[in-house]
Amino acid sequence: MAIQHPGGTPAAPLLEVDGVTLAFGGVKALSGVGFGVQPGSITAVIGPNGAGKTSLFNTISGFYRPTGGSIRFKGQDITRIPAPQRAKMGLGRSFQNIALFRGMTVLDNIKLGRHAHLQTNVFDALFYLGRARREEAALRADIEERIIDFLEIDHIRHAPVSALSYGLQKRVEMARALAMQPQILMLDEPVAGMNREETEDMARFILDVRAEWGVTVLMVEHDMGMVMDLSDHVVVLNFGQVIAQGTPAVVQQDPEVNRAYLGSGDVGDLRRKLQAATHTQGAA
Repeated sequence: MAIQHPGGTPAAPLLEVDGVTLAFGGVKALSGVGFGVQPGSITAVIGPNGAGKTSLFNTISGFYRPTGGSIRFKGQDITRIPAPQRAKMGLGRSFQNIALFRGMTVLDNIKLGRHAHLQTNVFDALFYLGRARREEAALRADIEERIIDFLEIDHIRHAPVSALSYGLQKRVEMARALAMQPQILMLDEPVAGMNREETEDMARFILDVRAEWGVTVLMVEHDMGMVMDLSDHVVVLNFGQVIAQGTPAVVQQDPEVNRAYLGSGDVGDLRRKLQAATHTQGAA
């Protein structure tokens, strides 16, 4: 969904990945990757295992530094900006493998997401004085009144993360990312390992966070049915290169995408696979 100005021209991309290359020794994980993320859109990055999707996410969020190309956020080159600063600028993300503090409560894990935005100095924080107390109160109110309520996890706010089901842990990780007040919410396989009901709940939250909060979403996901249902724009990676991109309908028709996933150029193969997956989920 590209937002347009009154004159009819598309708005500038919120995020631009331009010719990004990433190498580990002599191995290229990414090669000349380029695409844009429009404000207010849901953009999905898909591809077979080992295609470079998580490497791309780690490069955009600042955990990896590319060996070539550039990344721009709101028109600013952030290619050399460290990960914490990118988070403060508005890039919030979750991880493929859950990265929560299992011995801490749900509420405390979520509060950690706001750390980059706190203004408290060391002295105030140490003695819990003045600004530290006010910031803590405002932070807790925002998290409890907005994020916890939005994600329907009020009943587990004081539970230790280690006691939660996998699906609830993924929801808590999304809550922590939202606590970062992101302009782009980056979700790395948000429904991996979930059952059908948990997947439907997460899909609803992703749509709602875009619709109600105005947050742009960039996600890596293997659930093709969900990708095709939710996404405005799909970017397909294979062996570290973009082999196709466009609307879900356009991507489904691309023979290169079918070859990457299925080893054949039959355009109908992927459609039949998606229909079969939908039928199986409906029968479950």
